[in-house]
Amino acid sequence: MATDPIAARPALPLHPARPVRWYNLLAYGSNDILGGGSMAVIGTWILIFYTSFCGLSAAQATIIFGVARVLDAFTSPLIGHLSDNFGRTAFAKRFGRRRFFILAAIPLLPSFALMWVSGQSFWYYLVTYVLFEMVYAMEIIPYETLAAEMATDYRTKAKFAGARILFGQLSAAGAAFLPGWLIAYLGPDSPDTYLYMGIVFSALFCAAAGFLYAFSWERQRPPGLDEAEAGDRPTLGAAFRALYRNLFSTFRIRAFRLHLGMYLGGYISQDIYNAAFTYFVIFALAGSTAIVSSLVGVTYVVQFVAVLLAINFALRLSPAAAYRFAALSFGTGVAIFVLMYVAGYPATSALFWVPVAFAGLGRGALNYIPWATYNYMADVDEIVTGRRREGAFAGVMTFVRKMSQAAAVILVGQVMQASGFVSGATTQSGGAVTAIVAVLGIGTTAMLIFGIAVSTRFRLGPRTHAILLDEIERFRSGERTPANPDHARIVEDLSGWRYDQLWGRNPVAR
Repeated sequence: MATDPIAARPALPLHPARPVRWYNLLAYGSNDILGGGSMAVIGTWILIFYTSFCGLSAAQATIIFGVARVLDAFTSPLIGHLSDNFGRTAFAKRFGRRRFFILAAIPLLPSFALMWVSGQSFWYYLVTYVLFEMVYAMEIIPYETLAAEMATDYRTKAKFAGARILFGQLSAAGAAFLPGWLIAYLGPDSPDTYLYMGIVFSALFCAAAGFLYAFSWERQRPPGLDEAEAGDRPTLGAAFRALYRNLFSTFRIRAFRLHLGMYLGGYISQDIYNAAFTYFVIFALAGSTAIVSSLVGVTYVVQFVAVLLAINFALRLSPAAAYRFAALSFGTGVAIFVLMYVAGYPATSALFWVPVAFAGLGRGALNYIPWATYNYMADVDEIVTGRRREGAFAGVMTFVRKMSQAAAVILVGQVMQASGFVSGATTQSGGAVTAIVAVLGIGTTAMLIFGIAVSTRFRLGPRTHAILLDEIERFRSGERTPANPDHARIVEDLSGWRYDQLWGRNPVAR
């Protein structure tokens, strides 16, 4: 009989020691003012700011994104690995192996405001953007592990995800409306609009991170578990040795691969839409920055309502089914936008609120569903490896999120550059406008179709997650056979491994 590779490890309690109160949900959700808010600000306004007030070409702006993403390819998984293996340090014993990074990031979060100082050089914008991305990764990756640390059951994790996305939508709405209010006060040609926006959001980031640290906790780990799970000290060298081993091992979990496909379909479609939409309104519809602010702001308000609906839908039905409904709604909104452009409707037409409603309802649900299902990935991984690797999955998720947004922005910027887009001009050529419309319509729709196709194979839901936890508990108690054939089939489908290979008896656990 083969030796169980993790039989000697201390058992990790299945249930949290502390109840989750409403203020814990509020504190956890508020931190997505940083996660969702900063990405909304960057996705909606950074290209316009760089090309209109900083003297950068569209190509130079996309170089900044590309360099930051290459550096992040190392930073995000590295921080995830360090937080997974930080438990033996004195800092972790006092502040928490995850929460220490959140506390340390707070005084660095005002670096976001430095990105929005106009009239600087290319190198200034490159350095300030990269600096904020590093600080962002330092805070957001440990944050993404906390829902799995603080809760185990399906419904509570879904509530954590809902609280997070609701705050993300509120902060994204602020990212849309705030520039409009500042423009009304400062004038349409003032670059200080963006600097003041950066200062306001920097203050909100610091407050949210402090609130999160005060009202969150980490699952209590039995003595000796950190030493049993990691042979190397959590040094920088050890982290780099494990960096890509952990990164690619997460891809060997079937539910996570499918989850990433849905995530990419839903989020890259929105990244392409966000990057192109400002140019679409200003140059294709002869609109203004103030109109963009209004349309985008209302979209985020509708998204907030959509998240409330999606939370209930995902709890009662399959997350995959909810995802498909959301993608169809978003795609309908995009199609109506393009058709109205072809028909010659101006940006001031009241009919544009129709596609805003369709797009907002779809986008809100697409934002919520992937993050709701993400909170269960560590459970699927645990039945494969017998370990808790929330940090590794958070690192991959943040890396994929940043890479996807950068790819979308780079795509839009390079297509515009190739089509003859002129930075700082008030009007653009017919070729440049056609390229903007094509990116918005074709690029967004193609990614939605990809996400829908992947969702047809994703089967994690309330029932299958409950079965997964039951089987994990059986493994903890020493059982090595499933409760029944249906349970075996379900955990094999979620994990991608045969039942006799689970609980550490596979290459992923080594």
